[in-house]
Amino acid sequence: IPGYHNGTVNTLRLWKAEATEEFDLEEFNCGDYTGSVANKNEAEKITMVLYPNDSSENGKELRLQQQYFLASASLQDVLNRWLITEEADLSQFAEKNCFQLNDTHPSCAVAELMRLLMDEQGLGWDKAWEMTRATMAYTNHTLLPEALERWPVRMFQRLLPRLLEIIYEINARFLRQVAERWPGDMARQRRMSLIEEGDEPQVRMAYLAIVGSFSVNGVAELHSRLLQEGLFRDFYELWPEKFNNKTNGVTQRRWLAYSNPKLSDLISAEIGRNWVTELGELSSLKPLVADSTFCQRWHQVKRHNKQRLAELVKSDCDIEFHPDALFDVQVKRIHEYKRQLLNILHVIHLYDRIKRGDTENWTPRCVLFGGKAAPGYAMAKRIIKLVNNVATLVNNDPAVGSFLKVAFLPNFRVSAMEIICSGADLSEQISTAGKEASGTGNMKFMLNGALTIGTLDGANIEIREEVGAENFFLFGLTAEEAEEQRKKYDPQAVIAADEDLNRVMQLLRSGHFNQFEPGIFDLLIQAIESPHDPWLVAADFGSYLAAQKRVAEAYQDQPKWVRMSILNTAAAGKFSADRTIREYNQQIWNLPQVPAFPVDNDSPDKLSD
Repeated sequence: IPGYHNGTVNTLRLWKAEATEEFDLEEFNCGDYTGSVANKNEAEKITMVLYPNDSSENGKELRLQQQYFLASASLQDVLNRWLITEEADLSQFAEKNCFQLNDTHPSCAVAELMRLLMDEQGLGWDKAWEMTRATMAYTNHTLLPEALERWPVRMFQRLLPRLLEIIYEINARFLRQVAERWPGDMARQRRMSLIEEGDEPQVRMAYLAIVGSFSVNGVAELHSRLLQEGLFRDFYELWPEKFNNKTNGVTQRRWLAYSNPKLSDLISAEIGRNWVTELGELSSLKPLVADSTFCQRWHQVKRHNKQRLAELVKSDCDIEFHPDALFDVQVKRIHEYKRQLLNILHVIHLYDRIKRGDTENWTPRCVLFGGKAAPGYAMAKRIIKLVNNVATLVNNDPAVGSFLKVAFLPNFRVSAMEIICSGADLSEQISTAGKEASGTGNMKFMLNGALTIGTLDGANIEIREEVGAENFFLFGLTAEEAEEQRKKYDPQAVIAADEDLNRVMQLLRSGHFNQFEPGIFDLLIQAIESPHDPWLVAADFGSYLAAQKRVAEAYQDQPKWVRMSILNTAAAGKFSADRTIREYNQQIWNLPQVPAFPVDNDSPDKLSD
């Protein structure tokens, strides 16, 4: 991986599983043609498709095999290179190596490093554990308890018996430590155990990562605080010094300099090009909101980018987006907590207003959805279906016309996002407060001058702090208010008291968007109306609607909207991945920064601009 405009090259290792014996001629000659290549197929499936659907037992097994294979291959590679370079001396290994566990997927690395150090390098338990805990650091990426990986003990026993033995020993020693700190508190020991008891005992992989690491971090200030107060509270009370925050960031070199060349050139013409490596320099744009010529050029660049996005939507969806309309965008993984459902309820409300003739002082709007659902996530797929059904009806209704367009972009991908974040006017960051860890799409949109409508969740809070409340469309319950709401939540009463929401729900219940597919959206309707809806869709609808009205009014004042757009880009400096990585290094890895190698200008292979 080459560095940016320098001669430094780092190595990214990719792993592929191959059979040691690809073909068994004896079995083939005996007529067992399938069996003759069984070893080859069994090995290659491990790296054929990453993250298979784990709703089946086979899918779960394959996921665990993948996680172990990739973690072990990486650990063995690092160890082997160290032993060759250091002549088999492991005494300085912990001082020179750090493994950052990206969520729970690689957390079996804790037990695997113990196995490698003890079984293959001959270290005793105490020394191996000291080295393991000095090299492992864990980054958590979720506040959803159900998203913390757990594996059935029986599956672990069958696939990774030696690792399970090591995990049992880690757990036994850890629980002794818990018992010493809180004598007699058996409930706490059960809560903190690496093994969750029950009819089907489970290995708690997040807990293994916490116990085996010297650092545990969240990825936004709110996220890190909620981890300490909620999900990992017991562990925080035991080891408060382990916990810290590292707010996520994005790289401006891809998400502005490369993907938005016209805006990049406009910015560089005014403030120079140092922002490409020091994003904080974008703050120099703030005074330019008073420069009418600059604002006009900014507006022209945005319109060009909107035209580019409109061409993508036309190509992929065969739907016409007019560049003068408000481009309202929500593209991200499809999940109930991200509340694409709340967004489509607002679209249905706009459609209902148009059909009733309530279009005075209307702001034309093009609403773009995009994202993928996990293979086994039925509710997420039902939400995609609803979006597409609503889009089909809206886009083909002559009465709606140019007032409203809706599209779901298929096959959401990085190359599409480069065009989308450049052309968006409004960034939808509307997750239920207390559920989004951070988000990075919100940063990409902000960097490119989109305004955010959002809750006080994840990195939204820090975005709003940086850009100012007046340049952010806030709505919804806070994380604390959401917790209180769940104790007495009555969505039926909320719906009955809100005429707009009631109209939307009546359209859904009537089957207006699924006239030839009866009952297909019943599960979504039931989820909205359930007092046990953890995502509080109905509770936030009224506040969301009010914020969307403020958006529509603000967009009609184009000079003001352009100034707000400039200020969003100008305030994006904090959200550079460069800052994030510096913080990881300064506070977790503690590695000396290596000066970048200069580019050899005399070399015929030198990097070009």
